[in-house]
Amino acid sequence: MKTFETHESNVRGYIRSFPTVFTKAKDAHLHDRDGKTYIDFFAGAGVLNYGHNNAELKDAVMQYMADDGIMHGLDMGTEAKETFLQTFHDVILKPRGLDYKIQFPGPTGTNAVESALKLARKVTGRTNVVSFTNAFHGMTMGSLALTGNASKRAGAGVPLQNVSTMPFDGYMGAEVDTLDYFEKTLLDGGSGIDKPAAVIVETVQGEGGINVAGWKWLRRLRKICTEHDILMIVDDIQMGCGRTGPFFSFEPAAIKPDLICLSKAISGLGLPMALVLIRPDLDIWNPGEHNGTFRGNNLAFVSATKALDYWRNATLEEDTVIKGRRIRERLSEIVNAHPSVNLRVRGRGMIQGLVTEDENLAVEICAAAFQRGLVMETAGVDDQVAKVMPPLTIDELTLEKGLDTLVKVATDVINKRVAQKSTDAA
Repeated sequence: MKTFETHESNVRGYIRSFPTVFTKAKDAHLHDRDGKTYIDFFAGAGVLNYGHNNAELKDAVMQYMADDGIMHGLDMGTEAKETFLQTFHDVILKPRGLDYKIQFPGPTGTNAVESALKLARKVTGRTNVVSFTNAFHGMTMGSLALTGNASKRAGAGVPLQNVSTMPFDGYMGAEVDTLDYFEKTLLDGGSGIDKPAAVIVETVQGEGGINVAGWKWLRRLRKICTEHDILMIVDDIQMGCGRTGPFFSFEPAAIKPDLICLSKAISGLGLPMALVLIRPDLDIWNPGEHNGTFRGNNLAFVSATKALDYWRNATLEEDTVIKGRRIRERLSEIVNAHPSVNLRVRGRGMIQGLVTEDENLAVEICAAAFQRGLVMETAGVDDQVAKVMPPLTIDELTLEKGLDTLVKVATDVINKRVAQKSTDAA
C-alpha cells in the first residue's frame, strides 16, 4: 500500500476500508494481488448492478471498439447515441407510459443533479430548492448544498446557499407525517421559506442511512408539488436501474416526477454516464447552455443499450425482489439472535441495511467482513448502518455464501462486544 500512501492524496477513502490491491473482477467476485477472492456486497457503490465485467455488455463494447466506433463525440450525433435513445424510449419509457426528453450532462451523478437544478431555476425563475434531512446528492457545490452530511458539507469551504432542508419521511418518528411541516411552510407567509423552484428527493436514502420513504408519503409530496407549482426531481442515481426492484425506484408509488436524475448503473459496465430525464414542456435549454467535454461517452451508450436487454421482460425485477427478501431474512436473523443489542433492518429490494445504535459497531462488522472475504460498506452520517448492496445478477449460491459470512461475522463482533461490556461491568 506504500505507493498509494506516498503518491495519492489524503482524500482517498475506500482504500482505507478495503486495504488491498485488487487486480481482477468477475460477476460478484473481486480478486486481489495476493490471490484472495472476495464476494462483492458493495457493487461499486451501486454502479455495478449487472456485476463486474458482465460478459454480454463487455462483448458489445469490445466489438464496437474493434469496429473503430466513435469513442468521443461531445453531443454530436452518433449511431451509438441514436441507438441508446431509441432503445431507452422503447424499452423503458414507453411501456411505463412515461414521456421525457433525455439530456446527457457530464457523465457523473452530481452533474446530473447540477443540470436538474439549473433547469428548474431557469424554468421557474426561483432560486430556492428543498431537499431533505440525511440526503446525499453529490459533492459539487450545487448538489453539496442539498446534502445533509455535515462533514461533507464542511469540505465546501464556502457557504452553501439557496436550499431549505425539510425532514425526510420518518425523521421525526413513525407517527409524524413530516410533510405536514413542509406544507405549512408553503402556506404560511411568515415561515421564512422562499417558495422553491423544486423539491429533490431520494426514494431510499442510500448514503444517508438506508432511510426509506413510504409510498403514501411520496404520493403526497407529488401532490404538494403540483398544487404549489413546484417541480419534483427524483434523484434515482443509486436507487434506479433496478436496485429496489423496478427500473425506476418510484414506480410503485405511481408518481411521475418532472425531472429524474440517473447515473451510476445506467451504463451497466461501470463506464461514466449520466442522464437527466426532462418533462418535454420543461426542456427550455438554449443550445450549449449546459455542456461538458465528456457528455458523449459512446462506449457507455453501447454498454447501456445492451444492459437494457435485462428490462425487456420482468425476470430481473422479480429476481431482485426475491433476493431482497432473502437478504432481509438473513439480516433479521442477526437482529433476532441478539435482542440485547438495539439492531434493526431497513431497506427495499437489494439495498438493505443492518442499523445499529452502538458506536462503531457497523464499522467493526464491515471491517471484519472484509477480513473474511466479504466487501461491504457502511452508510449513515455516523456510519451506523452496515449496508448490503450486491450486484442484482449475483447467483443464489454466492449470495447465500456472502450472507452466511455476514451472519457469522456479525455474531462474532456482537458477542465480543457483549462479553467486553460484561467484563467492564464486573
